[in-house]
Amino acid sequence: MLRLLIMGTPGAGKGTQAKLLASRFGACHISTGDVLREAVRGGSKLGLEAKRYMEQGLLVPDEVVIGIVAERLDGADCKGGFLLDGFPRTVAQAKALDALLARRGQPLGGVLLIALPREDALKRLAGRRVCEQCGAMFHSSFDPPAQPDRCDRCGGRLVQRADDREETVRHRMEVYARETAPVLEHYRAAGLLCEIDGTGSREDVFRRVAASV
Repeated sequence: MLRLLIMGTPGAGKGTQAKLLASRFGACHISTGDVLREAVRGGSKLGLEAKRYMEQGLLVPDEVVIGIVAERLDGADCKGGFLLDGFPRTVAQAKALDALLARRGQPLGGVLLIALPREDALKRLAGRRVCEQCGAMFHSSFDPPAQPDRCDRCGGRLVQRADDREETVRHRMEVYARETAPVLEHYRAAGLLCEIDGTGSREDVFRRVAASV
């Protein structure tokens, strides 16, 4: 049963690889950002608490995020394993996650770091487009839509997200490197970290990722 964490700089393709792995092995892909938004929409007690912080532009406290992740792990689709994407971001969150999984008797089986040079990641993000209506993701080079600037799924307009613009991406990368380096060391010390070469096509990277599981 898969119990993995997927990490990597913005643009490394961790979300894509997590979805491919989840499909291959019958596990659930848990994107923390998506889970937070779902909890807010669902109006659960923790979701409403998260909403209160998000509306003020504040970071959601670790204990709230951990609680929401714990609720998500109880989902029926997680019985066959899980892949966490976008969490933890700090050593404190990593230790809280370790404790949560230990209590559940579900320790992490590994942490996959998809390593990609910064300039390669910038190029990937520069071509990324998202549908305004349904949220489907496309890429001008790697996964282009059938019609320029139109979603294949619903026909909605494709736009570049503000956080995919170069100046924003460079800042995100700096924050990621600063905050996440200690998290990587935490998992390296635990003997869980496996570094994957993130260059090449989606299929090339997936072959490396699947071979490491």
